[in-house]
Amino acid sequence: MTNILGVHQTDFANNLAKTDGDIADLTAEVVAATLADAGIGADAVESIHVGNAFGQLYTGQGHLGAMPATVEPALWGVPAMRHEAACASSSMAVLAGMAEIEAGRYDCVLVLGIEQEKTMPGGPAAAVQTAAAWVGHETEGIEFFWPYAFERVAGEYDRRYGIDEQHLRAIGELNLRNAKANPNAQTRAWALTPESFQADDEANPIVEGRLRRNDVTQITDGAAGVVLVSDRWLAEHGRSARSVIGGWGHTTVGLPIHQKFERSSDSDYVMPHVRRAITDAFDRAGIGGTDQLDAIETHDCMTPSEYMAIDHFGITAPGESWKAIEEGRLERDGDMPVNPSGGLIGGGHPVGATGARMLVDATKQVSGTAGDYQVDGAERVATLNIGGSTATTACFVVEAADR
Repeated sequence: MTNILGVHQTDFANNLAKTDGDIADLTAEVVAATLADAGIGADAVESIHVGNAFGQLYTGQGHLGAMPATVEPALWGVPAMRHEAACASSSMAVLAGMAEIEAGRYDCVLVLGIEQEKTMPGGPAAAVQTAAAWVGHETEGIEFFWPYAFERVAGEYDRRYGIDEQHLRAIGELNLRNAKANPNAQTRAWALTPESFQADDEANPIVEGRLRRNDVTQITDGAAGVVLVSDRWLAEHGRSARSVIGGWGHTTVGLPIHQKFERSSDSDYVMPHVRRAITDAFDRAGIGGTDQLDAIETHDCMTPSEYMAIDHFGITAPGESWKAIEEGRLERDGDMPVNPSGGLIGGGHPVGATGARMLVDATKQVSGTAGDYQVDGAERVATLNIGGSTATTACFVVEAADR
């Protein structure tokens, strides 16, 4: 069993460049705060895994597995490595840390997700992330590729089942509203009006096709960390975990979006490999479906990715995600709260940190420490983290340590 001993998320509203900070400062903050939350010193860490997607492209800095030891001398000599899988980078780092613990290689592993993105203007910063697509094959002539890609996801739903753009607007509105209660959310201080969630070309301008500004995540600086420990470590140190990772799923498919639609043409699900990652996590956790979850933190890089997650989790039948939206089921006080933290649209999306951040929030929920965005009685929370156009998908089931 892999346990989570401590967690930390930086303030995703911070802009490092405005305070003369850099990725080393971000690393130093998340290392120190994560270890403090776990109640251990750096000398307890036996292995380190760093999730980062675009370090060289945004900052010029690579070799980020060595950054923790650079900023924390007590980590000198501790084995470390960096993982890259676009938006799922830190989920891959978590899986690697879990594997080491389950193999008995190490008993205390520090996992970090780190990304500094606000090093250039918004347009070029967004263009950097095109590197997670099939460059030169599906990206040519497209100004904002990821809004374009998830507009195509919405279009595929429209072709198969029909889709109402107002349901996409409602997802953006819910997540931005939820973020108001999250003290680390990037958009918590935004001034929004009803027009911000309508087809209003001034308050909510078009980005790509049917996707408007508040259907899309922001460029974000931020980091998140978790300390993973074995059952043996807890017993030897007389400690209790903050949460337990009860199950996981991981699938990887090809890069281009069109391949995914072609290969799912005979499936009820638009992305059946995403559904498989979810059901694999459920199977490993020994649960039968979402009726045994208390909340979900899912990947809403764009509103269509959350629309997809709703039916792929089984909250509704395939193609009927709109029903859960209309019925209020996704609200923090609904029967299946989704993104009570504000998710990516409300909370922020420092790409390489997102998977770890989801585990931070899942841990807060099941340990009753989520503050103003706590879901009452939450004991089991799932996360869904995707890289690229779902080329890499990871799902975790996080449970209260005393279940």
